[in-house]
Amino acid sequence: LRTVTGVQTCALPILTSDPAHSNRDDDLETVIRSVLVRTRTIAVVGLSPRPERPSHAVAAYLQAHGFRVLPVNPTAIEILGERCFPDVLSIGEPVDMVNVFRIPDECPEVAKQAVAAGTKFLWLQLGITSVEAARIARAGGLEVVMDRCIMIDHGRLAGTLH
Repeated sequence: LRTVTGVQTCALPILTSDPAHSNRDDDLETVIRSVLVRTRTIAVVGLSPRPERPSHAVAAYLQAHGFRVLPVNPTAIEILGERCFPDVLSIGEPVDMVNVFRIPDECPEVAKQAVAAGTKFLWLQLGITSVEAARIARAGGLEVVMDRCIMIDHGRLAGTLH
């Protein structure tokens, strides 16, 4: 992280900030870089309180690298030192990205909530794809990444994943 005019930013280069991209494979790298640079606050839907779960490891990594993580888990009170929320709409503060660790059938509803909450990005974790969720999110003006691990992509681009 680096500080620019009092704001911490990720030290990844921005190749483009054009939101009109198509998310084709040939520009996915550019999209991922741009999304990660412009994200500070991430709502993690399906964040588990169990440290051995992938969602927990990814969220802990994101916190350790300067992102604010807001857990979305209706069955937990607090995870990783942050208050849990039952859904995205309950957060009540600006969120840059909704990162999803849920089955594909649940993703369209999460996308609707992400749009309604005014987020900028919807990221479906590795192994999760939902054409319907992507359609909803894009129609609502969100950029979408699917079937990718945010921890792996951030670590690869920032050189911090060992």
